[in-house]
Amino acid sequence: MPHATQHADVAAVATAELDSALRGGPFHVALRAAIAARGLPLQRVQHHLSRHGVKVGVTSLSYWQQGARRPQRPESLRAVRALEEILQLPEESLIRLLAEPDEGTSVRRPAGRSYRSLVEASGVLQRMLAELGSPPDGGLHTLGHHELVRIGPRRELAARESHHIVRAHKDGVDRFLAVHHGDPGCAPERMGVQALENCRTGRVRVHQDTGVLVAELLFDTRLRAGDTFLFRYGIEDGTAGVSREYVRGFGPAGGQYALQVRFDARALPSRCHRFAQHSPAAPRSGRQELRLSDPHHSVHLVEPRVRTGIVGIGWDWE
Repeated sequence: MPHATQHADVAAVATAELDSALRGGPFHVALRAAIAARGLPLQRVQHHLSRHGVKVGVTSLSYWQQGARRPQRPESLRAVRALEEILQLPEESLIRLLAEPDEGTSVRRPAGRSYRSLVEASGVLQRMLAELGSPPDGGLHTLGHHELVRIGPRRELAARESHHIVRAHKDGVDRFLAVHHGDPGCAPERMGVQALENCRTGRVRVHQDTGVLVAELLFDTRLRAGDTFLFRYGIEDGTAGVSREYVRGFGPAGGQYALQVRFDARALPSRCHRFAQHSPAAPRSGRQELRLSDPHHSVHLVEPRVRTGIVGIGWDWE
């Protein structure tokens, strides 16, 4: 699964991983992703549980999210239902996963990202950003972001291009860390980064298990607080299988965002739609059908001013 600031990129990745985990499990991955999305240490989770009248030790919570143990006793199941409320998850979303066989059974799960090797992508991303010396938001506010996603003839996410308009809110900013999260099965080490305008490529880091790529884009100037700057870059992907949606997550409110998805003439979808979510665990809303344009075979959405949450475009294949 998929960006004005590094904070927004972390939100995007956490959103995609939590959404996938709640749909497909297993329980421990969904619980871990939900706790990570809320940013709560286990001690705080335990405190919230106690306020719900449920007593669970930090060690037990740690075992649950590692998959070392599964909640089974009545008191433990009460804790799981309380966790759904504490972590702002849909009702029955975690309990339902406990009713399904966990990893290591003979039951095959739908094709997709391997949950066995899945590391919390949000945590991985935080470590990668820290390794590259990034401040929490990169020192930049986004005024505008136009993103073009290209779907190739094999129905794959072939590439994307981003055009940013930013304003520095501190002195000395001279770079931007771009984050790309490929579709399940992608190979980030085979992806390419292109600095297209007003920037050049610096260090690049990838994480195979989560499909995350982080690229340093270096400016040719040091911005002062209040300076605006425009730059453009692209990511060549094409390393995964069939793509079905593209989402973008946002942390704090920001400027305008436009997403355009362009399909190869040899692989046109049967239907396209836009959607939104107020939070990673919230149900999708605002579904609106999108008409494929001629002759460029594209659809788009525009958010005049982004709000916290996610927006995206999904499509169906015949």
